[in-house]
Amino acid sequence: MQLTAENKHVKPVILLVIDTLMDKPLVEAIQTGRAPALKFLMERGGYLPGIVVPFPTMSVNVDTTILTGTYCDRHRLPGLAWFNHKENRLVNYGTHYRELFKLGFGRAVTDLLYEMNQHHISPGVSTIHEDLEKNGMSSASINALVYRGNTPHYPNVSKIMKWVTGIQEGRPMFASRIFTYGSFIRINPSRRNQYFWKRLGFNDTSAVQQLTTLIKEKCLPFFSIVYLPDLDQRVHKKGRMDLKGIEKADKQLQKILNTYVSWEEAIEKTTWIVMGDNGQAWVNSNRKEALIDLTVLLKSFRIMKLRKGVQPGDQLVLAVNDRMAYVYSLQAAVPLEVIADTLMRDHRIDVIAWKKDGFVEVRRGGSDQEFRFKTHGSYRDIYGQSWTISGTSALLDLKDHEKTLNYGEYPDALARLHSSLNSQEGCFLVVSAKPGCEFMGEGSPAHIGGAGHGGLHKQDSLVPLIIAGTESKPDRLRMVDLKKWILSLLI
Repeated sequence: MQLTAENKHVKPVILLVIDTLMDKPLVEAIQTGRAPALKFLMERGGYLPGIVVPFPTMSVNVDTTILTGTYCDRHRLPGLAWFNHKENRLVNYGTHYRELFKLGFGRAVTDLLYEMNQHHISPGVSTIHEDLEKNGMSSASINALVYRGNTPHYPNVSKIMKWVTGIQEGRPMFASRIFTYGSFIRINPSRRNQYFWKRLGFNDTSAVQQLTTLIKEKCLPFFSIVYLPDLDQRVHKKGRMDLKGIEKADKQLQKILNTYVSWEEAIEKTTWIVMGDNGQAWVNSNRKEALIDLTVLLKSFRIMKLRKGVQPGDQLVLAVNDRMAYVYSLQAAVPLEVIADTLMRDHRIDVIAWKKDGFVEVRRGGSDQEFRFKTHGSYRDIYGQSWTISGTSALLDLKDHEKTLNYGEYPDALARLHSSLNSQEGCFLVVSAKPGCEFMGEGSPAHIGGAGHGGLHKQDSLVPLIIAGTESKPDRLRMVDLKKWILSLLI
């Protein structure tokens, strides 16, 4: 018999990650009667409206932080797009099909299926799945892109996928003991929600179908993480206050709760954690104002072409993560200060940061003000982290009261910026756009009149957390601190 919470009489934990769930639209959806299931969990449990998300605010970085309890300086997964210095290539897990086909669709799928979890995430950190396994406890990963565990699973690769990507069957994905990954690996044999036009099974209906199968068959493990992606795409198109997407997500939650005899029984038997994975900032409906085209802004430099890869003479590589980007210098003759000076000409760039002489240098587009900081020092922030700072702290909206730092528009800005700048090898800087704007590279997606994420601003960086079925709450309202709390519910 497989070791599960059901046969060990331990109250299991289900973590539902609703991509781009945000506080303001959630509250409005509940007040207008559109989200009865979320309202039920909130009223029977607790609600924390502002959990701080890691930076860049992109799903793969966020999900890795959830599972490892570390920022990207330790788990080493910098974002959805980043430059692999060791392999001298741009890694892109799926920003847009135009970029993927230019980089090589087979390479991108291989990175997403295998390399991201097995090699790109640092072996020096452990996931919740790995920690539970060490304690003889089972876990499940349902359609989460980050899934690393100890159990080998073999994906079902269709003939068309093999032909398009060149991927062959036989290579295992090491994941949690119970594992589903779209149409590649699933528990429920139905193919109804697994087709190409349904994102190969990476949709809310498919994820809920897999989870409810576990509940009905009394095979629920100690911990399950379930990823619901559909809301994200609606918010990108419709904007931050799209309530229809929340209504649809709530109907999926109702399906899960209805698997039990009653909703009350659901919270008696199970601990529920429902949260967003990132926020989204509004994007201007005026295309000219909204899009910061880095290929134009940095046209005086030779930028690597996606289809060609790094060529002799290339000076820069752009890794665009929607409202954030990494800009890499490939040549010592192109110092980061020179790149920063060029970027500072655009007032729509909110934050420009790079490492220099042990400090992080911070600038803003359209301003000549300067700020720098480093870890350890006489200033302490609300999370107990100590810092040395100098210059214009208003660039990061820091409030200093007797050497205690409070954050404003950029939550946990110092630790999050520091982590992104220490997440990988190479010579690079990071940029974050002002709300209303997003970055463009070669083939990047645009969300004119909608919303985007990736940035450092609080619109990208705060998500709600609903807890039901336990009186326990996390000590600190940061995603990086949730792993320790989740494990405390089980071990």
